[in-house]
Amino acid sequence: MAYQVPEPKIFACTQSAELAAKIAKSYGAELGNVIFSRYSDGEFQPSFEESVRGARIFIIGSTNPSSEHLMEMLLMLDAAKRASARHITAVMPYFGWARQDRKDKPRVPIAAKLVAKMLEAAGATRIITMDLHADQIQGFFEKPVDHLFASTMFLPYLKSLNLDNLTIASPDMGGSKRAYAYSKALESDVVICYKQRAVANVISHMELIGDVKDKNVVLVDDMVDTAGTLTKAADLMMEKGALSVRAITTHALLSGDAYEKIENSQLLELIVTDSIPARRKSDKVKILSCAELFADVMHRVHHNTSIASKFLM
Repeated sequence: MAYQVPEPKIFACTQSAELAAKIAKSYGAELGNVIFSRYSDGEFQPSFEESVRGARIFIIGSTNPSSEHLMEMLLMLDAAKRASARHITAVMPYFGWARQDRKDKPRVPIAAKLVAKMLEAAGATRIITMDLHADQIQGFFEKPVDHLFASTMFLPYLKSLNLDNLTIASPDMGGSKRAYAYSKALESDVVICYKQRAVANVISHMELIGDVKDKNVVLVDDMVDTAGTLTKAADLMMEKGALSVRAITTHALLSGDAYEKIENSQLLELIVTDSIPARRKSDKVKILSCAELFADVMHRVHHNTSIASKFLM
């Protein structure tokens, strides 16, 4: 009799409960039962209300600030390890604290490396994530990392728009590699914005490298936080003669007055994924779900089949 591989168990951290439910449904499974007990001072304790002994489990949770989200993932991993789960995969659609991937001045931490070490210490035997802020973060882990690309969702959407004179743009020099990859897939031109910051999240100056006159421009980035860079870039490109400006960003942090900036800018549309729960609705923000992508990869990981087709960039 052929051995049947037991189905994995899928659990959700509270901050990603909605996305986890979509992933589980796409996978064809039910979310596992986990409860959170909370103390009056804010301390909390997760508890798996079903056996995970010897099982492969997937714990789904983005680690966008606040730090409670990261702590929740760590406690879930530790609980699974102490409950004798065999394989423990941290599914992190958004890997938080990734902007601190190097020392850019003296006496600062490398938070992304610290987070990687904490996840492994807590019990993660594999990481599945999407569009890391810096590719080299994969090297901070000693465990396997499946680094997925949201381009598998964005490229079909962009092609469906049938835009003439399409030009891909990077809002900064650091994103030029990503912009060139999209331009190659779409056979389009590329332009790059050069920006200078006075302090974090504050742009003091921006210049455009390339021509956008009479072009339909699509800005490409991995995340949008305050939306200052994207909206300033969109306004600059319209000043330079662009016909329209859209933006695609994988992770929609959209903190502070980001929604107001987007709605008051010349951006025609901001296309994002649901890796982070939306704070509110906006007519200018279109959300594409990454649930099918993660469910497919989780299925392939569980059955030890290739995920190479998920790497379009």
